[in-house]
Amino acid sequence: MRWHNFFAKNFLFSHKCCTFADFFDKNNSIFEFFMQIITTKSELIRQVNACTRQGKTIGFVPTMGALHAGHASLIQRACSENEVCYVSVFVNPTQFNNAEDLLKYPRNLEKDAALLEALGVHFVFAPTPEEMYSKEEMEQPFSFDFNGLDQVMEGKMRPGHFNGVVQVVSRLFDLVQPTRAYFGEKDFQQLAIIRHMVERSSLAERYQGLQIIGCPIVRETNGLAMSSRNERLSEQEKQIAVGISQTLLSSLEWAKTASVSQVQQQVIDTINAIEGLEVEYYDIVDKTTLQPTDSFENAVGCVTVYCGPVRLIDNIQY
Repeated sequence: MRWHNFFAKNFLFSHKCCTFADFFDKNNSIFEFFMQIITTKSELIRQVNACTRQGKTIGFVPTMGALHAGHASLIQRACSENEVCYVSVFVNPTQFNNAEDLLKYPRNLEKDAALLEALGVHFVFAPTPEEMYSKEEMEQPFSFDFNGLDQVMEGKMRPGHFNGVVQVVSRLFDLVQPTRAYFGEKDFQQLAIIRHMVERSSLAERYQGLQIIGCPIVRETNGLAMSSRNERLSEQEKQIAVGISQTLLSSLEWAKTASVSQVQQQVIDTINAIEGLEVEYYDIVDKTTLQPTDSFENAVGCVTVYCGPVRLIDNIQY
């Protein structure tokens, strides 16, 4: 039995009276460290309260599991910039508008836990949907004012998706009370919406002082943006999907002599010409408003491409 599993089964769940404060000696320094896996909101709140009483800064990385090097880069930064690091592993059903996509989303908590422990994470929150939401919350759509940020790209193609994202992220923020929260720039629209929620929405006062940290896209050596969905690609499909990032990189050169609309169409045509890839959308938008722009200044190009049945996203900043 692997050590982290032995510890989880024989210590964490049999010593639930243990809190974060128990890992500090009288000089307020950590004398022994073990990662703890938490599955209930009540236990999470108890541990967070113990951390805040100690005056510790909390770094938080929300994930849906199926962790890869991209997640690891966020977690390493959260661990290095904060005294305590929390990671959530929760496949949030309210942000999926495709039941088959939810069903096929990769899940492997044991593998994820091993990686998180190796990275030095202190607490992992891995609840069930029933623990996170009441029956009514699962059935009744969450509604949030995004100031138009959800009307383009992912929001347009996946109605209700960002309502589910904000529903779960706001709940996690309320539970973890982080000092800093870390998100990857691959999900550029999601990052913009989370920033809006924290800085400018009706919830801004609730999250006053919370820093949202965007982290660069992590790529495979061949350029493919790392994603949990890559696990569903065959080796051949992974090679084909490299065409997405290669085309985006080429668009930086095209942008020197062509208009926004010309570059947009050239990206779509180039990717669609690769057998096995089909563009759902490629939009060049303002980084702040996410609205279409006719200038490359402060612009980002966001793309969604189907590689077989797998939906992949990527972006490039001009």
